[in-house]
Amino acid sequence: MIEVENLRVSFKLPGRVVEAVRGVDLRIAAGECVAIVGESGSGKSVTARSLVGLAGPSSTVTADKLEIDGADARGYTSRDWRRVRGRFAGLILQDALVSLDPLRTVGAEIGEVLRVHGIGDRRDRPQRIQQLLTDVHLPEPERRVRQHPHQLSGGLRQRALIASAIAGEPRLLIADEPTTALDTTVQAQILKLLAERRTAGEALLLISHDLAVVSRLADRILVMKDGRVVETGTTRRLLTASGHPYTKELIAAASGRRRVSDTEPGPVVAEASALRKVYADRTVVRGVDLTIHRGEIVGLVGESGSGKTTVAQLLFGLIEPTSGHVRFEGQQFSGVPERARRPLRRRLQFIAQDPLSAFDPRWTVRRIVGEALGRGEPVEPVLIRVGLDPDLLDRYPRQLSGGQRQRVAIARAVAPRPSLIICDEPVSALDVSVQAQVLDLLAEIRRDDGTALLFISHDLGVIRDLADRVLVMHDGRVVEQGPVQAVFDHAGHHYTRTLLAAVPKLEVPA
Repeated sequence: MIEVENLRVSFKLPGRVVEAVRGVDLRIAAGECVAIVGESGSGKSVTARSLVGLAGPSSTVTADKLEIDGADARGYTSRDWRRVRGRFAGLILQDALVSLDPLRTVGAEIGEVLRVHGIGDRRDRPQRIQQLLTDVHLPEPERRVRQHPHQLSGGLRQRALIASAIAGEPRLLIADEPTTALDTTVQAQILKLLAERRTAGEALLLISHDLAVVSRLADRILVMKDGRVVETGTTRRLLTASGHPYTKELIAAASGRRRVSDTEPGPVVAEASALRKVYADRTVVRGVDLTIHRGEIVGLVGESGSGKTTVAQLLFGLIEPTSGHVRFEGQQFSGVPERARRPLRRRLQFIAQDPLSAFDPRWTVRRIVGEALGRGEPVEPVLIRVGLDPDLLDRYPRQLSGGQRQRVAIARAVAPRPSLIICDEPVSALDVSVQAQVLDLLAEIRRDDGTALLFISHDLGVIRDLADRVLVMHDGRVVEQGPVQAVFDHAGHHYTRTLLAAVPKLEVPA
């Protein structure tokens, strides 16, 4: 279905040309799952986008062979590529909020795919749309079809995007980090769905930094670093007898994490009492109590739509509670004018789940991070601290990979040395090696600066490594809480046990 030889992709930037992909060979057959793994910026997403003509307007794509469904695609026009996308190849991108049209409902987004490709008639399509949403395990599909992307949580948006990608019944599905924003239980359901489509004869190109996910689906793996494929082979061979040091590093990072050092918590930094939030006739947060001490890391876990991001927004003052209150550093923080909160804003920072939507697209990295610093303070050391090359300072958000954007968001948050950082899935877009570096960095900031963290994540492995305490949310309520080791080793609530059982593990195929 896909046959590529010596694929090269470069981008023209101000004053220089960047080679993102350097001589990649790739073949995908019907019914086969091929995975490309590597750290953020390795070129894996650019490789995938090139296969559907979406490398970007500033890109130059060349190849000795680029056959798509048996046809030479090297001379394809925009019109040719539009025929490829949707019907032959469905594309699931990493940033669901950017990929979905903010002005259209979920139903309209999926309906367009059906209409453009002539699938069904006008009377049948509403039922087909709801069935697609059911197939990707989106709850209450009859309600979701009428909602816009901003009304959905990150995980719900990702599932809506997957439904749109499979609506055209493509024979090839290109999935770029398709489960990044999903909690463990839904992730397991989506992986099962992808496996079922592959069993039915469809091909799958899986782009991921999560080797545990890759090991469950892939027949073959390509390992990319710095734009090149450094190792390739069957999944079994790479996981049991890898030859390249970088592959071994990725496997080691996925096989076992280490507990970061603990710090004795200090005085109370933030507290919430009986928080409740109601939208129209829907209650999304139900009586949540939460206390965070200086130097403490509190984990908040739960399925997408459980209310954990809404709790974060209430604490940060982005929305007001229907009832209950929030206090920050001893002062009332909810129910007061913004001018009363403004003096505390630098002491309270937020790392959003979708960094691209949190940045001004007209600003460079230098300006984005520099805004959080004092006048005259250099930006370069902050970037280096989060593992970014200062060469990125003059790039714009859209010129960065997903992982690079997430690290810029982290750099902006840590720059003013706040007393509390609310982290909403801050490492979900990062590969395992960089993820470990960022977690170590956050632990270091906690230790050196006494910064407290509220860490929201669907990755229970990350919470186990990083957090001192954990709260488990389900349907707007905290159903279990306590020291992280006690909760994870001796979970008392059946919902917590369900989450723990669904955590993906590195599996070696037979």
